[in-house]
Amino acid sequence: MTEVFLSEPPVVTLAGFIGEPYNLSIAAARTCYSSKGILTTADVVKDSAALALRDKIAKSTLEAGHLTTRQHGSFVFALDKISRHFIWSFLHSHPFYNSEQVSQRYVKVAPGHFTIPPLKDRQKDRYLEVVNLQMETYNRLIELLLPDIRRRFFKIFPAREKSEKIYEAKLKKRAYEIARYILPVATHSYMYHTVSALTLLRYYRLSELFDTPFEQRYVVQKMVDAVCEADPDFKKELKDPIPLEETPEYRFFSEKFGRFNPARNKEFIREFDQSLDGHDSRLVDYKSNAEAVLAQSVREVLGLFKAQLVDDEAIDLVMNPAKNSYFGDTLNLTTLSKLTRTMAHPHYTFQKKISHTADSQDQRHRMTPASRPILFAHYTGEPDYISPMLIRENDGPRQVYEEAMRKIFRGINDLLSDGVSPEFALYLLPNAFPIRFQESGDLLNLHHKWRTRACYDAQEEIFFATIDELKQVQEIHPRIARHILAPCYLRKGAGIKPYCPEGDRYCGVPVWKYGIEQYERLL
Repeated sequence: MTEVFLSEPPVVTLAGFIGEPYNLSIAAARTCYSSKGILTTADVVKDSAALALRDKIAKSTLEAGHLTTRQHGSFVFALDKISRHFIWSFLHSHPFYNSEQVSQRYVKVAPGHFTIPPLKDRQKDRYLEVVNLQMETYNRLIELLLPDIRRRFFKIFPAREKSEKIYEAKLKKRAYEIARYILPVATHSYMYHTVSALTLLRYYRLSELFDTPFEQRYVVQKMVDAVCEADPDFKKELKDPIPLEETPEYRFFSEKFGRFNPARNKEFIREFDQSLDGHDSRLVDYKSNAEAVLAQSVREVLGLFKAQLVDDEAIDLVMNPAKNSYFGDTLNLTTLSKLTRTMAHPHYTFQKKISHTADSQDQRHRMTPASRPILFAHYTGEPDYISPMLIRENDGPRQVYEEAMRKIFRGINDLLSDGVSPEFALYLLPNAFPIRFQESGDLLNLHHKWRTRACYDAQEEIFFATIDELKQVQEIHPRIARHILAPCYLRKGAGIKPYCPEGDRYCGVPVWKYGIEQYERLL
């Protein structure tokens, strides 16, 4: 790699791993055919014959695609100075990982913590000009938003106004959450990120994929280097990265359009936004017989015929927290319960438009997968962004926000006109940039997402999209959706106290008393 970051490069540390991942995968494979019980990593390296057999099995299973044995080895990485765009586009774009990431909702962003890709001097100056504008606007918005945040908070908690100073840090965090919409997706993050050996092999193979191939190559290579230092045999498993130019996505754009032309994307954006028909998230497909199938599957689990448990009773048995206490348990036991696994049959697809920053949280629900876009294919060259509720409803912050957005998109266009690649120029996109996509899930996993995101403490956009989705599901499947509400409602139904599991983060509203049509969020 000849080009280098102009900011501090990403830092990759192997914080922990299961020992001998290569040998472990072969021990697991051989155990499948062992008449002597469990084989250990020591067994697969005990002599030259065992070593030869080990490498033969590794090679043959890898070539044949028998890869589950590579999921026993896992690696915990501490990643620092990585962009939020890279995290969204690559690390969190699939279901097979676990991450704990610093929150922009609760931690104020400090100056200088941004990815700067390889640029010429004048391009770097323009890039930094936009970043500095975003940082200045971020700080200004925090100050401008605080008065209305205080007003709304003490309207909810009037008794707390006498001790205002105690709550100042909490109120500032709400301001951080809203002001972050102006920050670039180049903003640095740090996190623990755990993946299996198989996922790391996939990372390496696809490390040159859109949207952030430069950063992906760098970080993934560092991850692989760290693992190979701990277990040199892991290197035998690696397949060379597929060059960007050989990926189907790149070939399509290259053959169909040639050079990048943002204006070409305008018709797609117009068509997509129009098709939402006023929704944040529009229900576009579902299983029409979902309620009947759910009821029948409940009877099958319990070994009952229809006269013993009619459809209404069967659906109520699984969906009503007063009868299904699993919904009140914070360990989320539903994927293991035989009764709640019946919820895997109903299925829903939504067409959605939410901001990059909201989708970065939404995608953490890994069992409700989505077809997220190649971002430059959605860039039109015109200001395109989501505005949070408190910015929309306050003239001062709104004017500052909108003026900054115009300047940000002008800066991106200047860089594109100066020959900067879309990959690098779009690091300046604000967190508010809309992600337009479709998302699907079965009732089992959507239920977990809906009940957590119907909480008044949930991220604002995801909360409102969740309410939008649930209202639409209620129209088509009322018996299924009747009891899908905030977690406090489910805990109340299950007889678990306190109803709110959030402790001192309690929103101040007894949401457990409300139906979804009564949900109204002030802050």
